[in-house]
Amino acid sequence: MISVLVVDDDFYVARINAHYVSGIPGFRVAGIAHSAATALETVKRGGIDLILLDQHLPNESGLSVTRRLRGLDLDVDIVMVTADRRPTSVRAARRAGVLHYLVKPFTCESLRERLESYARMRSAFDDTAEMDQHAVDRSLSGLPAPEAGRNLPKGFSERTAGLVARVVEEHGAGRQLTAQEVSELTRISRSTAQRYLKFLADNGRLRLTLKYGTSGRPEHLYSQA
Repeated sequence: MISVLVVDDDFYVARINAHYVSGIPGFRVAGIAHSAATALETVKRGGIDLILLDQHLPNESGLSVTRRLRGLDLDVDIVMVTADRRPTSVRAARRAGVLHYLVKPFTCESLRERLESYARMRSAFDDTAEMDQHAVDRSLSGLPAPEAGRNLPKGFSERTAGLVARVVEEHGAGRQLTAQEVSELTRISRSTAQRYLKFLADNGRLRLTLKYGTSGRPEHLYSQA
């Protein structure tokens, strides 16, 4: 099992991300931290293979945490999760040794693809033997990010899909949402919300329930899968 430390200053987002990680085979959540100091102390104690690291933390950035970890020569890998889309930030993260840079908001599927990519890379390493060129190439081939939107139909946006999924997860706890409610929460049209909700339900990311009333036409209700 690959042990993951989830680091995010938002308690609710951290819990959601931990839920995502725990649903991916081969991964387990070893801890949750809401500050740079807690994250560093947790890693120093050992037992962490991968950090899902937010960029914006109290008193210190995720990039700063990454550099400090590299300075301590700790054997831990990092996937950055952030709303920071600036090219300078992406380049700085790459130079600091971040394996993946996942832009918020993202779907569970986007995270799954990157973690599975990471798992393939790890499995290619064998400490008991030297690696030939084929083994080196195979190990590094797991690192590239998936092609943007490759699992989405034409006309669909990964960003909008992530927003809709996240709204249902954040506001649908313990209840089900209609397309109209999702439309109001996301500020997209009802028809667009309905298209994305149907797509996410068809792909197993959300659960669809039909509620039959007196009109004969069922109401579509959506909740976490």
